[in-house]
Amino acid sequence: MNVEKLTIPDVLLITPPRFNDPRGFFSETWNQTRFADVGVPGPFVQDNHAVSNTRGVIRGLHCQIGPNAQGKLVRVISGEVFDVAVDIRPDSPTRGKWVSTVLSGDNRRMVYVPSWCAHGFCVLSETAEVLYKTTTEYAPGYESGLMWNDPALAIAWPVSSPIVSDRDTKWPRFAARQ
Repeated sequence: MNVEKLTIPDVLLITPPRFNDPRGFFSETWNQTRFADVGVPGPFVQDNHAVSNTRGVIRGLHCQIGPNAQGKLVRVISGEVFDVAVDIRPDSPTRGKWVSTVLSGDNRRMVYVPSWCAHGFCVLSETAEVLYKTTTEYAPGYESGLMWNDPALAIAWPVSSPIVSDRDTKWPRFAARQ
């Protein structure tokens, strides 16, 4: 498997091997030992599947905090998304910095987003299906997030008129996060 470290430490872009033949392809998308060897700790305890039916949908920026902070292993099985991770650690030299990558059903790449990041994505195709594993179960009392368009973060979202949920328009600005 090919692993690329992005500019925020421990945010990893992973391209698993793909074995093609006349029937199609086979790819191993999770192997606890192999992934731990490259810096993806696990264990993963929950799988999520998000379907977006419109280009320009932004989901995020989400995170869970405290004992329920979630690491995520994210991949797209159909369509294409602009995927973003923001470092929210209080004493980090990359606090408030973000990294992005394009994940798609065609490129079959995955991104590991550590538990100390907020995460979101923007749908670039007409539809997209995103699968991700999490290191903790969803806990509503620990749900948190950041304003997707916070000028302090200056995320270069590739859409001019996004479709954003009411909930995602109400997250606080990054400066309010202590």
